[in-house]
Amino acid sequence: MDQAIMEVVSSSAFVMGPKIKEMEASFAEYVGAKHCIACNSGTDALLLALKAFRVNPGDAVFVPSFTFFASAEVIAMQGATPVFVDVDPVTFNMDVADLERKIDQTIRKGKLTPKVIIAVDLFGLPADFKAIRHLAEKYGLFVLEDGAQGFGGRIGQQKACTFGHISTTSFFPAKPVGCYGDGGAVFTDYDDFADMIESLHIHGKGSDRYDNVRIGMNSRLDSIQAAVLLVKLKAFKEYELTDVNKVADRYTQLLHDVVQTPMVPEGFYSSWAQYTIQLPDKETRAKVQADLKASDIPTAIYYPIPMHRQTAFDYLNVEENLCPVSDALADKVLSLPIHPYLTTADQDLICETLKKSLNN
Repeated sequence: MDQAIMEVVSSSAFVMGPKIKEMEASFAEYVGAKHCIACNSGTDALLLALKAFRVNPGDAVFVPSFTFFASAEVIAMQGATPVFVDVDPVTFNMDVADLERKIDQTIRKGKLTPKVIIAVDLFGLPADFKAIRHLAEKYGLFVLEDGAQGFGGRIGQQKACTFGHISTTSFFPAKPVGCYGDGGAVFTDYDDFADMIESLHIHGKGSDRYDNVRIGMNSRLDSIQAAVLLVKLKAFKEYELTDVNKVADRYTQLLHDVVQTPMVPEGFYSSWAQYTIQLPDKETRAKVQADLKASDIPTAIYYPIPMHRQTAFDYLNVEENLCPVSDALADKVLSLPIHPYLTTADQDLICETLKKSLNN
């Protein structure tokens, strides 16, 4: 890692240097996409995708309510309207039946034009893209795969970040492959989308950076982060993805009869951005979290407030019972420490402390 960083420092090619193209080619090859365009963050990657889809005011974009704020934020940034979809209580991913209900409701109301489905690969598990793509074709919608947490996951042999017309990921340090700061990427097999995003992410450039053919944005990944990601990708491919799955499997073996553990459907493979259990209620969760903290075991709640209840979206005046599963999960979920380097001793301590807290 030191050598990779110092190569960039020595070259002084800090912005759009040769490491960027090398990193883009390596990540495109890994996931199996024709194009990879590196950018400043996973949020920017989503925004660039919506711009390439020409999402505008009056458009409806369907997005799960149980996810990180950025997935819905970018819709509003484009002036479009997020339509919140509930999630499956077991996989945490978009509920396809509710998605079709929300599409039908939007069409019947006639106020918005359905345009895009944003499907999130939550906690490392790809969404049900076979069913989602079927609905997209039925209603003439684009699919944007938010693979911020899903990089390395797959359905069968097809890897995450290839399931959408455009797919995105994040390289935030906590993600399956993280850099030493913010970073993101856009993946697509469509040349026209790739050309548009290449232009948009560098101030709407045309033939060169001083030929500006559209209003764009400044969203470039810096070369040091690209160098870091090349080293990280090598480790991820060689052992990290396998090892984090071993950690997740062991958690499930130790806890399956203690709490509701996460489930990976048959034919799916998760990259385990988070290992998220479900507890009976908010009070139990608070006690367990406090007991774990007392033993210096960190935990996190992803996510305590569903998107449809965020203050920023009050203007939508959504109905009270819009996404009941998302509401219920927000009170029950707790994410335990997980990474490829978690020792069995630490994992035993986590599980025993959790069991003791519940027994008490």
